[in-house]
Parts: sequence; structure tokens; C-alpha cells
Amino acid sequence: MISPVFILIIVIIFIPLVLFFFFFIYDKNQRQHSILRNYPVLGRIRYLLEHTGPEFRQYLFDGDTQGKPFSRNDFLSIIFPSKYLETIISFGSKKDFEQKGYFLKNSLFPKLMKEMKIDNQFEIKTKYYKTKEETLFKRKETFKDKQIEPWLLHDDNVVIIGEKTCKHPFHVKGLIGMSGMSYGSLGENSIETLSKGLSIADGTWMNTGEGGISDYHLAGDVDMIMQIGPAKFGVRTDSGELDWEELKLKGSIQQIKAFELKLGQGAKIRGGHLPAEKNTPTIAKARKIQPYTTVESPNSFEEFRDLSSMFDFIDKIRETTGKPVGIKVVIGDDTELHSFAKYMKETGRGPDFITVDGGEGGSGATYLEMADSMGLPIKSGIMITHSVLQHYGVRDRVKIIASGKLFTADKVAIALSMGADLVSMARAYMIVIGCIGAQHCHKNTCPVGVATTNPKLQKALVIEDKKYRVANFTVTLRQGLFTLAAAAGLDCPTKFNSSHVVYKDDSGRITRLKDIEKDIDYSISSYQNDLNKSVSTNTNQQKLSG
Repeated sequence: MISPVFILIIVIIFIPLVLFFFFFIYDKNQRQHSILRNYPVLGRIRYLLEHTGPEFRQYLFDGDTQGKPFSRNDFLSIIFPSKYLETIISFGSKKDFEQKGYFLKNSLFPKLMKEMKIDNQFEIKTKYYKTKEETLFKRKETFKDKQIEPWLLHDDNVVIIGEKTCKHPFHVKGLIGMSGMSYGSLGENSIETLSKGLSIADGTWMNTGEGGISDYHLAGDVDMIMQIGPAKFGVRTDSGELDWEELKLKGSIQQIKAFELKLGQGAKIRGGHLPAEKNTPTIAKARKIQPYTTVESPNSFEEFRDLSSMFDFIDKIRETTGKPVGIKVVIGDDTELHSFAKYMKETGRGPDFITVDGGEGGSGATYLEMADSMGLPIKSGIMITHSVLQHYGVRDRVKIIASGKLFTADKVAIALSMGADLVSMARAYMIVIGCIGAQHCHKNTCPVGVATTNPKLQKALVIEDKKYRVANFTVTLRQGLFTLAAAAGLDCPTKFNSSHVVYKDDSGRITRLKDIEKDIDYSISSYQNDLNKSVSTNTNQQKLSG
């Protein structure tokens, strides 16, 4: 009879030795990895560390402000308001004040809260987590009901999109909304959670992204901007053309308040990418495409190739739906904007709003070279757009929605001061509903069930829990905006302008945003003068040659 001790020795010593020699011979003779040919078995440790490195850096080695694209501080500034309704910190900020950056100006005579123009007449029913006990190995929390104020804009300060151009203008009671995230990029649990959560918050909006509209978008009674990309998902014929009858049908949906033509996106100046494994039957139905096929959207619309045809397209959508129509763009410089604004002035036509997306914006799938270098960051984009439109006298006809990592009240306030009318965000809301920044969005393997259509992984996202976090995050942001406005001596955050922000450089020198704005205006005027001289020179040359 074989002794159990002998068997144990074989298991502990012999089997590992066999495995070691197997991998040694295999690694020594394989041709793919150089490191394994020279250092068989041992070289595998390198690949183990390489594979687990991102997780170790995120949780152990990166400082609180070092992680990219979102640091640990960024995550906490989103998670704490949404989960715990907390924005209070102690001891001091972790921001490096020696670094250059924009700062809000406080007033010697701030407003009292009773002086603020806020619509808080109805409270919101929400839920939040209260920590009762927290130790090294245990956290005890309770899920509690709470009535909170919505912090909506007073009727006198409501932002109205398409006021003079549409049968059904869009009245916005809050300055913060959700940027475009498609059903397909996100799963149905994510879309439904966001829809219901934003509905609880009230006074906000949900941008559908270019993937069409589904029942999950309509699950909550939230205002929506339906985005239409070059592939025209959700409003297309079988051959890929715009289905005007389907568009009219979508326009009759009460929750859809406006339409947005996606000309560009911060992380990718190209069409969208939907891998076959994410293209489920329900997503294909919403998009009006074939399921389980990889879909590459075109880079641009076939319906227009210049300003005249684009404005015709915008006009026709507005006439068909009776609702505001905007465009989403990324700003490269001010050159094309001059032509755009000039054409608006000359024709009296154009979009009702412009969503300016910063180059630092996110995406479910893009190419590295586009994400890193194509398009200006959001602050430059806002200021250029605002100044050019102002220069041609058409700024009052169009609203600017800013998008690009604007996820705290101070960032939003600075964007408003630079010229934005509204601010939208996408990844912040992903973090609110559970995103941990695993960066698996394009693989359909999101470990927390946010950016995946895999039913098994989506079980991680509990709608009845996370919808309240969406509401809490939105409302605390709005409250923070009113708090900052009061500190700046304003009775409403809609009144932020360039006089309320300064820029500090590395040496501590201060430049008022108003002066930076003047420099941009001067640059615009110089460009216009050069353009006029060029036109005049060409005209004279033509006369001489004639």
C-alpha cells in the first residue's frame, strides 16, 4: 500500500518539477518572446508584473493626484457626493497651488443664501449611504432615505435653447447634464440607471449618444437630446440614408427635447466603432442594423459637405421635428469657426446650440494617436468658440454646451466663466454608477458591468442602488455651483463671466481671464483684417488681369 506521505511528496515536489522542466523547454524553444528564450520560466515573472501593473499602480503606487485619465482624488470627488451626499473635507486641499492654472475670484461682499435666485420649492426623494462603523477589515453602512433640495435655476434664469427658431424650445432648469454615451458602448443596465437617476434629479438632460434611442433611455422621465452621428443609427433606412419619417416619429416623443448632429468627438475625430460581441439584438434594433456584426461609422455625413448644405440639413431636421438642432464639434483652431460664424451672420441661419468637446474627452473605443493629439483641450475650445461667435454678432443665437472632464463645481464654474452656457459630462457619470477605470470598454469585459453588454457582467450593476447616486451627484454639483456663485457675489451661476476668473502662471503672476479674452479677440480681429486684405488683393489682381 502506497503511503499518503509518499503521495504528498510526489504532489509537492515531483509535479512542480515536471511543470518547471516542461515550461523551461517550451520557453527555450518558442520564437515569439525574446526574454523567455534567454530566461525561460523566470521571464514569466515579467509578464505577470506587466499584466498586474496597472492595478498595483492604481491602488498602491500612484499618488492621490497622479493617476490618468482620472486620479484617485478625481474618483473620490465624484464618488463621495454620489454615494454619501458629502462634499466636505478637512485640514486642506491636496491641490498643488504652486502649479499654473485658473482660479475663481471671490468677492469682498458675497451673497447670503437668502439672496440667491434658486428654485427649491419642491424637494427630491433620494437615498444615500451613511457609514456607521469603519475599521481596517470592515465597513458597516446603512442605506437611508432623505429629502434634499434640487437646486434648480429660478424661472428668470432658465436657459432656453431654440427660443426664436423652434415650435418646441428646450427649457433647461439646471446647468449640468449627461454627455453622449451610446447604448452599445454602455449596457442596458447602465442606460436605465442613468435615465432613472437623472429623472429623479430633475432639471437636467440625457444625451443618447449616436447609438439611437431604446426603451432603456425612456425608462426614466428625463429630458433627452438625441444625438445623430454620420451612420444615423436609429433614424436610418436599410441603405444607411436618413429616414425622415422615422425622424419625425422620434421627434414626437415628448422626452426628446432636441437633436444633435455629431461632427466630432474629443477622443476621436472619426466614426464610432461597435465590435460584434457588443452588438446584441436589442442594440441592433435600436440602431436599425444587423446584430452581431462589427460596425464602423463613417467619418462624416454624406448629406452635407459644406456650410450651405449643412445648414439646409439642420433646417430640415428642425422643420420636421419642431425641436432645436445642434452640432457637436471639436475645435482645432479658429479658422473654420470664422467661416461658420460669418455664414451664420450672413444667412440668419445655423444651429441652436454647439456642443464643444475637449480633446481630453473620453470614448469607449478610439485610436491612441487621435486621443493624444487631435483637437484642442476644452478651455481653449470654449474661449475660441465664444469669442468668434461674439465677434460676428451671433453669440446670442446659439448656446454653448461644454464637455471634457468638467466634473466638479469649480471646473464647471470656470467653464461657464469662459463662455459656456451649459456643461455636460460622460465619464463622471460612469464613475458614479460604478466604473473603476479598468479601461476595458472596447473589450466588452468591463468588470463592474458598466461598459459591457454581457448579461453576466451587467449583474454587478444594481439599478435600484446606483440610480440614487446619479441623482445625488447631479444635485450636489448644482448646489456647489450656487455656493461658488454666492462666494463670487452672484445670485445665480448663470452670471459667471470672464471677470470672475484669473490665471496664475508658474511664477505667481496673475492674468485676468478678461485680458486673455481680449487677446483672443485681438487675434480674431487680426485674422479678419488679413482675410479682408487677401480678398481685396485678389479682387484687384483680377481687375488688372481683366
